[in-house]
Order: sequence, then structure tokens, then C-alpha cells
Amino acid sequence: MQQIVLASGNKGKLAEFDQMLAKFNIQVLPQSQFDVPEVAETGTTFVENAIIKARHAAKITGKPAIADDSGIEVDALNGQPGIYSARYSGIDATAKSNYERLLQAMSGEQNRSARFQCVLVYMRHADDPTPIICQAAWEGEINHAPVGEQGHGYDPIFVANGYEQTAAELSSDEKNAISHRGKALALLLEAFKAKSVI
Repeated sequence: MQQIVLASGNKGKLAEFDQMLAKFNIQVLPQSQFDVPEVAETGTTFVENAIIKARHAAKITGKPAIADDSGIEVDALNGQPGIYSARYSGIDATAKSNYERLLQAMSGEQNRSARFQCVLVYMRHADDPTPIICQAAWEGEINHAPVGEQGHGYDPIFVANGYEQTAAELSSDEKNAISHRGKALALLLEAFKAKSVI
């Protein structure tokens, strides 16, 4: 079984990746298993931050690495929180404190359109000059209150276009089929096949 390190400590992301790649005989291991410390995300875009994280994990583990940089963009807030989604409510941010701050920022706002963005970067090794980069978005809007127990992050306040329920009310299979990460992973799998990774 091929091993790829996921440059994240997020258990929700790990579960999504593992579920989608296991059928291709790829085992996704969290970087924490190799004592990889967090790296400063000094980029100004999702792409830059994903490359920084993938290179860091590949360098320390000596294994191929996938990094995901994702977040939510809200049109009424000029694209915020964007790359700052994970720490939107401060250094000790939690998913709840982040979405509560976002709901507060959106109070009274009529335009509630938003999207989740996901950039995936795969690096064969730390000096990979041509990493695979895949990007996908999931369009929807910000709900007025949190609903649902599934998912993670901003899922309880995000309603995808064409749906009545929030992302946190969808099953993991439903969400993986339509989400930003699900779409980006599908693009990554196509790239993997094209480059004979799988």
C-alpha cells in the first residue's frame, strides 16, 4: 500500500482523504504520526499556503505529501475570512467561535452569497519542481443560524446552492460528492491517473 502524508492535523480532513483514497490502495497518514511541527502559513493565497505545507511535510517525512488549504469566502465581506478561515476569531479559534464571528459580521446583511474554496497540492518530494495543484469551489450562502452536527469548520452555517439543509446536515458521502474538497480530490485523482501515481 502506497503511503502519502497529509500535511494537516485536522481529523475531519484526514477522514475525508482516507475515505476517498483507500480504494486506490493509498494510505493517508497524518503528519502528526511523524512529529511534523506546524509550519507558518506565510502565503497570501490558498495556493501558496498549500505549497508551503506540502513541502514542509515532504521534507521532514521523506514521503510524498498532500496539503490542503481551504476556507470560506463571503462576498459581502470582500472575500473574508478567506485564507484566515481557520483563525478568523483569533489565535485560540474554534470552529464555533469562527462561525459565530462570521454570523456576527453578517448581521443584517442581505447578500449572503459565499463559497468554500479548496486547493490541493501534491508533492512527490520536498524539491518537486512540478507539484500537482488542484482547485475547486463549492457555491452557496451563509445561513442565519448554525444547524446540524455533521462535518466540521463552517459547515453548520453554509447552505450549498440547490439545498435546503446546511453542509453539517449532509452525510459524509453526500458532502464528499459535491463539496469543494470532494471536487478538488476528484481532480487530484484524475491527475494521479494521468501521471501514473495510481
